[in-house]
Amino acid sequence: MQFTSEHRLDDAVLEREFTLGEIPGILWTPASVSAPAPLILLSPPPLGLRKAYPRLLARARHSAADGFATATIELPGSGDRPRCPAAEQALADLRRAMQAGEPVTDEIIDALILPLVEEAVPEWQVALDALLSLPEIGGPVGYSGGVISIGTRLAVVEPRISAAVLFAGSFVPRAMFEEARQVTIPLHVLLQWDDEGNDRQAALDLFDAFGSKEKTLHANMGGHTGVPQFAGDAAAQFFSRHLK
Repeated sequence: MQFTSEHRLDDAVLEREFTLGEIPGILWTPASVSAPAPLILLSPPPLGLRKAYPRLLARARHSAADGFATATIELPGSGDRPRCPAAEQALADLRRAMQAGEPVTDEIIDALILPLVEEAVPEWQVALDALLSLPEIGGPVGYSGGVISIGTRLAVVEPRISAAVLFAGSFVPRAMFEEARQVTIPLHVLLQWDDEGNDRQAALDLFDAFGSKEKTLHANMGGHTGVPQFAGDAAAQFFSRHLK
């Protein structure tokens, strides 16, 4: 991990940009901590860190006020990272089907999501290795965000993650339902009921498939970016219960 910039935000949060090889990321830590802080991994939407930065920063500020460090990395194929032609084709097929009012096939969903999961999850694990080696960061570790299939896979293969907040706002390959049954950590799932780009029934079925003994579904009216503040506050309280 190589830090490339550092500055304080309102004397409350220290923001540092870093690179892991060719992967850019951002680390936010409380400006004043007396002990290593628990860590929350903030998975961005596939818009790129620059476009998602305001939302990520708002979540990082809230988390820092609660005593958490947060970190994010650029997803494969997003931002300035190299594009994947197969994923670009799958995205074009998805948009074409939705604009035509046609069903989004399993083949399109698999081609769009599964390669992203296969590449992103090992990168998150490498990032976690580097972050936990920093003296100002300790455990436990939480995961927050989408694509929900990435969070599902991480919850299965990464034992250092103790709890997760998942956003049910992306298409889910059928293969992920079997993986969901292997998830055992506490989960807090957010679902926007009127999300035009999400298969609501698939999101409900995935929640039902999760094997966790403690899992909570917060469903709210509104579109993809309309998660109400109280739902975000409930997610923060969830992490405070499980990571402190």
